[in-house]
Amino acid sequence: MISIVITSYKEPGTIGKAIESFLKQNIKGRYELIVSAPDKETIAAAKKYKKVKIFNDPGKGKSYALNLLLPKLKGDIIILSDGDVFVSNNSVKEILKLFSDHSVGCVSGRPVSLNPKNNLFGYWSHLLCDAGAHLARLKRWKEGRFLECSGYLWAFRNKVIKTFPKDIAEDTIVPVLFWLKGYKIGYASKAEVYVKFPDNLKDFIEQKVRTAKSHESLKRYGFKVPRMKTFANEIMEGYRALFYPKNLKEIFWTSLLFPMRLYIWLAVFWHTKIKKHHYKDAWKRVESTK
Repeated sequence: MISIVITSYKEPGTIGKAIESFLKQNIKGRYELIVSAPDKETIAAAKKYKKVKIFNDPGKGKSYALNLLLPKLKGDIIILSDGDVFVSNNSVKEILKLFSDHSVGCVSGRPVSLNPKNNLFGYWSHLLCDAGAHLARLKRWKEGRFLECSGYLWAFRNKVIKTFPKDIAEDTIVPVLFWLKGYKIGYASKAEVYVKFPDNLKDFIEQKVRTAKSHESLKRYGFKVPRMKTFANEIMEGYRALFYPKNLKEIFWTSLLFPMRLYIWLAVFWHTKIKKHHYKDAWKRVESTK
């Protein structure tokens, strides 16, 4: 039994494509497909699909909703995705392959950018997905090291983690909890999830700072686990970006990304260490990603 959960907030225009990308798959065995959303518009759009169950969450954030939903899920494996993305036709199959190894507790899919590559922010999204996150996860998976999951598409075994803190993003904290219990974190590189990333500076910075703040929140709990997204790791592994550009324009855009990433980490330091403004669970739209 598999439980597929699509979390969404004010995404009536994209929730249909997210749902259909799972319904089109050849899923062997029983499964339930659940859409969790706090707003009437998204719920109304999801109700058009007869095979979909609806969970009307109270609108206090994704982690809050998932903590409420976890005890209700029937699946042995829980697959999570978002209402503003869609997945490849083989994604469920590729994720389940890794769970045939009973030592694997969590599995991450692979985000693929939908943005055009012919402008600065589109190019950055491809570079960060391909030369950044993909290669980092692939290397760690092959070496049996800890890796962090992508919240756009990931999965974990049910009944192992019954609840988790709400002041750290769910895709950050749950893999840590599994790792501390002795499970491996897998990477299904062929399970692709297609994502529209920010296309302007304000949204780009806001999204990246919020994500980094969540990962920094791990320190507050004292978890002794190797981390993937850190400033030190970006320095040591950033050389991969140098091999990504294919022309002079892309070389220039790549050179601009390094000071931008430094600015983002300085902003995270300012928010968390100086102002003591830590990550908080809340539904928040990044408009240019819709």
